[in-house]
Formats: sequence, structure tokens, C-alpha cells
Amino acid sequence: MAKPPGTFFVVPGGFLNQNKTMKSTFNVLSILFLFLGLLACQTETSSDATPAEANPAADGFRAELSDAKAIALADTVMEAMGGRQAWDGTRYLRWTFFGRRTLLWDKQQKRVRIDVPGDSTVFLLDLATKTGKAMVNGQTVTDEAKLDTLMDQAESIWINDSYWLVMPYKLKDSGVALKYIGQDTTADGTMADVLELTFEEVGNTPQNKYLVYIDREERLVSQWAYFPTADAEAPAIVTPWKGYRPYSDILLSGDRGRGKLTDIAVYNKVPEEAFSNFAEPEL
Repeated sequence: MAKPPGTFFVVPGGFLNQNKTMKSTFNVLSILFLFLGLLACQTETSSDATPAEANPAADGFRAELSDAKAIALADTVMEAMGGRQAWDGTRYLRWTFFGRRTLLWDKQQKRVRIDVPGDSTVFLLDLATKTGKAMVNGQTVTDEAKLDTLMDQAESIWINDSYWLVMPYKLKDSGVALKYIGQDTTADGTMADVLELTFEEVGNTPQNKYLVYIDREERLVSQWAYFPTADAEAPAIVTPWKGYRPYSDILLSGDRGRGKLTDIAVYNKVPEEAFSNFAEPEL
């Protein structure tokens, strides 16, 4: 952009002085406008984060074995489910797994309570330390070796049952590799984008594989297929993901076809005794 000419005055010596003053003023204003422009661009960029920036992968996510389209779809799913900020801010989740047991999970403090009414069993587990308390058949377990075994059992229950509830939020978890397989129809004939999930050194069964079907319009998981091993030709289980509902700031689904996750709830507060006493808490 050319500099504007200086202003002329019919005063001896005034032309040079005024022209110099105007050039100096123009330079200051140019720097100011440039700074404001850069600031505006910076503000716009920071408030308009890409899905990948808004949904960073967990440490250990196998990005080198994943493809860009699969990662982008995982980010879209997170956004459709309420967004990463809402998921990170979720504190307590409760659900009943196929009518067998009820879990209360303190996601932020990494604690879980598992009630198994069929045999009056309660597990109170600190997931970070893998320690806790257990009651079996109404009796408190005091033997340390037996308690250690029960805590391992409780952790396995939580890993399995929570994955059936919140898998769409864990597509970029540690140990996961994502690949885009293409498009296919679900059991009910709806077209979906399909992701392949494989695992490494994570969970109880890292040899498993899943195909996750993502609805092309809603961008929600609509079906999954479970393979006991990554090289298995046919899935052992295929179930729908239906019945999405808002719970606080996130979406959750409980309809798995023949099986149902029921009593789903999200809480901001629960009694602290829920994770220390065997008595069933009032929520």
C-alpha cells in the first residue's frame, strides 16, 4: 500500500515539518492497526479450535498406526456426544449392567462402587491404587489374599461394564489404534462409516478387535461388532447402540438390542459414604 502524500502548507518551512509529522503519525497508526489485526486473528484462532485440538488423544494413543480420516471421525463423534469439555467435566455416572449389577463410578477421582444384589456382594474399589473393600454374601472380606483377588475382579467388571456404556468417548484412548474401513450398512439397513479399533497392552483383553459403525447424519455410534481376536474373520457379537438421551451435558445410550443398560444417571454430587460404606447410598 503506497504512503499518502504529506499535507502542503503555504508557510515558509512548513511543508517539510508537516510532511515529516504526518509520516510519523502514519507509521504509528500502521503499527497499531497491524497489532490489532494480529490480535484479532489470534483471538479468532483460539476460539475456533479444530475438532482434533478440542479432543486431544490420550497419552499412548497409537497415532502412528491410525489414519487421519479415522481420527477425524472419532473427533466428530466426541463433538456429537456433547464435546470433550463436557465429558472431562462429568463426575459421577451410574448404570445397571444387563440387570446383573449396578455401578457408581467417580470418574474424576477414579473410584467405583459395584453392587451385585444377587449374592449381596459389594465392591468398593480405588481404581488408581487397586485397593479397597469387599462384602460377599453379606460378609465383610478380611483375608488380604482373597481381597486382592476380589479387587482384581472388581476392576475387570468396571473395565467391561463401563466400555459398554462410554466406548464412544474412548476412541482415542491409550493403546488404541484407529483405521477407517469404509462404509457399510448396519443390521437395520442404515448406512454408516466404519472404524476398526485394535489395542495394545491395554485392558484385560488387548487381543480384541471392534468395528464401530458411525451414523453418517447424526455422527453417533449406531452399532458395534466384537471380535475376540484381531485376526478373527467373523464377529462374536453384533449389537446396536440406540436410545441416546442427554444426561447432564453428555449423551449416553443404553439399548444394546437383547441387552439393556438401565438406571443410567449422571450426578454432580453423591454422598462420600457411597465409596466407603457397604450400605446402599441414597442418590
